Amino acid sequence: MLSPADLDAHVARIERDGYTILERAIEPDLVERIATSLDALEREREVRPAGNLFEGLRTLRIYNLLAHGKVFEEIPLHEAVLPLVERVLDRGCLVSSLSSISILPGEAPQPVHADDQLIPLPKPHLPLVCNTMWAITDFTEDNGATRVVPGSHRENRSPELGADCETVAAEMPRGSVLVYHGSLWHGGGPNRSGSKRVGVAMNYCAGWVRQQENQQLGIPMEVARGFSPRLRKLVGYGIYRGLIGHIDKCSPVDLLDQTGPRRVVGEPRG
Repeated sequence: MLSPADLDAHVARIERDGYTILERAIEPDLVERIATSLDALEREREVRPAGNLFEGLRTLRIYNLLAHGKVFEEIPLHEAVLPLVERVLDRGCLVSSLSSISILPGEAPQPVHADDQLIPLPKPHLPLVCNTMWAITDFTEDNGATRVVPGSHRENRSPELGADCETVAAEMPRGSVLVYHGSLWHGGGPNRSGSKRVGVAMNYCAGWVRQQENQQLGIPMEVARGFSPRLRKLVGYGIYRGLIGHIDKCSPVDLLDQTGPRRVVGEPRG
């Protein structure tokens, strides 16, 4: 867990550069269990590249990981990462998406983009999205480490698709986590090595922003019922600031648990 001083330092780096790296923040046992589970999923689901330039011609992706195994429930809640995300957004933040990205040898660089570029608001703006990339293998310049444009989160626009940008590789050892502002220009790097680069994209958004993956429909309710109270709120079974997300003034968790509705939204004042 990060100390208050470390949290302050990482927040300052995100404000200045648009990103920071938590080196070796994830315990090796968890990294190994994630790697083993992803390998099994890729085989069982016969995962193949999507075949487009953005997702990659030689990149394997598995989406909606919270629906695919208990080990993935540990990722959104990790005590070395979530407190930093909550500082960038706030404690009402939500899981936007959770997916794996395995870049195979021979992959070309991904087009540089910003993860919030579909949100129709003028830039620069306060962070609406705070995303993280977990290094399940070492991330190196040769094997496809995420490439970033430092300071680009302060630009008044998003990058043009396919435009050339001067980037730097966010190199980091296995078990580290890249944490970055949703407006940061970035993209997966080319893999010129002989082995695949495996990462997990654990993405968060503000509690009032629509999630990239529809968590309530994508995760079977019987799976979500087994989530911890904090993870339930992170995927959307909660109410933001006492109002946003309610059902007839009641929490959506009552529908999840099939319990009697409990009013949690107060009557408006005249």
